[in-house]
Amino acid sequence: MYKVAGIDVHKRVLVVVVADAAVEELQYECRRFGTTTSELHQLRQWLEERGVAEVVMESTAQYWKPVWMALEPQFRLHLAQAHSNRAPRGRKHDFGDAQRLVRRLLAAELMLSYVPDPEQRAWRTMTRSKVQLVRDRVRLQNQIEALLEETRIKLSSVVSDLLGVSGRRILHGIASGETDPAKLAALGHERLKCTPAQLQDALSGSVQPPHRQLLELFLERLELLDAHIGKINQSIAEGLRAHQEAVLRLAEVPGFGPDSAQQVIAEIGPRVLAFDSSAQLASWVGVCPGRAESAGQNHSARSAKGNPYLRRLLTQAAQAAVHKKGSRLHSLFHRLLPRLGYQKAIWAIAHRLCRLVWKILHDQVRFVESGEIQNPQNQKRRVQKMLQAFKNLGYSVQLTPLPLSGVTS
Repeated sequence: MYKVAGIDVHKRVLVVVVADAAVEELQYECRRFGTTTSELHQLRQWLEERGVAEVVMESTAQYWKPVWMALEPQFRLHLAQAHSNRAPRGRKHDFGDAQRLVRRLLAAELMLSYVPDPEQRAWRTMTRSKVQLVRDRVRLQNQIEALLEETRIKLSSVVSDLLGVSGRRILHGIASGETDPAKLAALGHERLKCTPAQLQDALSGSVQPPHRQLLELFLERLELLDAHIGKINQSIAEGLRAHQEAVLRLAEVPGFGPDSAQQVIAEIGPRVLAFDSSAQLASWVGVCPGRAESAGQNHSARSAKGNPYLRRLLTQAAQAAVHKKGSRLHSLFHRLLPRLGYQKAIWAIAHRLCRLVWKILHDQVRFVESGEIQNPQNQKRRVQKMLQAFKNLGYSVQLTPLPLSGVTS
């Protein structure tokens, strides 16, 4: 006797069926449960009383997560993608969906999602929250720039970083009521690339009281976002401290850095043990060509949606890596560019980076650049920049000679 349970997950109700997988004709025992903590405890007890070994559930929005965490210690769990359990039109009902989950699991017809362990899920929550905060900060910067344009202040045209040290001092001066362009320009750093006359001209606008009030609110929100991002950085660094060596190895890859390395490890783990090959990881991420084969012909090479967080990271890393002159990835990109065009060539570089990530983490090797000899001054600047980035994230890094064995691009 080997019993399997199927759970159709909803916000307020769970539809559960239990069947014995050892018999040829499945017989289902059905019951409904709520989604509160006490109801989940009753569900766990009910499944234990019936000797259930495996549980499969649908990935319905975020409502599957409390059920998963309640059952995780006692059962072997599977999370099925909802579209792989779709019912024929006009024949959908809750208990039928739960029964179909069991049947398709036993027939290996479900598309199952990768759910990491609780520790890695905590890393994911932190890194994804940080990404959202960074997006909010970028949106806030755009709002500040739009407000300045409305007041005819062209500060972002003469200052490379609107929210840098000089930019913030000037913005705080405007928000506090200062209107003299000369006094505002004096708040800028002497090493600004623009001349004092250009800065004064850019600050000669017309700021009204409502503008100052909004600017002051924007600056307060900016300080709050920066403080939250700093706290999350410390929490991520503390959580990944045991895997600092993996973060260092991954950050050495062109296009990556400490922050992106942390995000990658949070998504797939420090050893990528859930994926047996680099091709399997690339397919899961969605950076390899798709397959829609019929009659021996592939009718579409469109990539699957995959993991949107890693797709974004790998695309950004690819766009940064191809600008590193003399690197192997830079040469590969320019070989592919005439034939594939920019977008597809970047996608091919992202695919290559995905395979490199699997190799570096799974086999615990280091990246070795096989391209042309790099400029020593550029290499020194990159090392200093990386050391400062690791220090800002809470890591203590010591430079060691790179061994000859490793993985090349």
